[in-house]
Amino acid sequence: MAFDKTALRVVQGGSDFDRSPVARYIQLATLFRNRIAAGEWPVGSRIPNVDTLAAEFSVARGTMREALGLLEQEGLLERLRAKGTFVRQSPIKVHAHKLAIDWASLISVHEGAKIEVLEQHVVSDLPAADCAKGKPARKYQMMRRLHLRDGRPYLVGRFFLEYELFKKGPPLQFRRLPTLPILHRIAGGSMGKAWQSLTIGMADVEIAGLLQIPLSAPVALVNRIALDRNGMILYAGHGVYRGDAIAMEIELR
Repeated sequence: MAFDKTALRVVQGGSDFDRSPVARYIQLATLFRNRIAAGEWPVGSRIPNVDTLAAEFSVARGTMREALGLLEQEGLLERLRAKGTFVRQSPIKVHAHKLAIDWASLISVHEGAKIEVLEQHVVSDLPAADCAKGKPARKYQMMRRLHLRDGRPYLVGRFFLEYELFKKGPPLQFRRLPTLPILHRIAGGSMGKAWQSLTIGMADVEIAGLLQIPLSAPVALVNRIALDRNGMILYAGHGVYRGDAIAMEIELR
C-alpha cells in the first residue's frame, strides 16, 4: 500500500497536532506504526534520527523520543548505540472479526476464542440506556470478560443476563464459552426483538491495558439488546473491540 504523502502533510506541524485531543507522541507513534505496516519503513531499514524527525514534524525532541519509545516497547523498533534506530518487525496482523448484522451469524462469531473472566456479580439494575429498549427483569447476572485469539486480546465484553436464564446455562459455561450461542440454546424459542449498535471511540487507560493497545487508540463500541416476546430484557451486552480487530461488511446490491 503506497504511503499517502497528502495525509503526511496534513499532520505535520504543531498546530495540526493540536487539533486532536490525543497526545502528540501517540499520534506520531500511530503514524510511524502505519509507515512500518505500509512498507515505507521496511523491516531491517534504519529510520531517520530523532533530530531529523523532530524537525520534520515540528515537535520537541523529547516528544519524538516518547513516540519512538512506544514502538520500541512493542518490538517494532530497536535503537542501537552509535548506529541508529532500526525497524525490527512489522505490526502483527490481528484477525479481523466480521461484525455480523443478523442473529444467525452473531451466535458463531466468537467460536474458538479463549475467554477470561474479569468480574462477575448479581445486579438488580441495568444501565439506563438498556432500559429504554424494554422492561427490566427482577435481577441479572453481570459478567465482564476478556476475549483472546492466538493469545492476543481483541474484546472486552460485559453482559447482563436474566438471572434464571443464567442458572439454566449452566453458569460454568459462561466462564469459558461465548454468550450468544448459549443464550440462543436456552432462550431462542422465547426471544422477540434484538438490536445491535456500533459507535467508534478511543481507548481509556484501563481498556488500553486490557487490549494491549496505545492509550486513545480507536476502538469499536458494540451494544446488543435482546427481549422476550413480552418485551422483557433477557440480555444486554456491551463490547469494546480493538479498532484493528473488527470489520463490518454489508452487501449493497
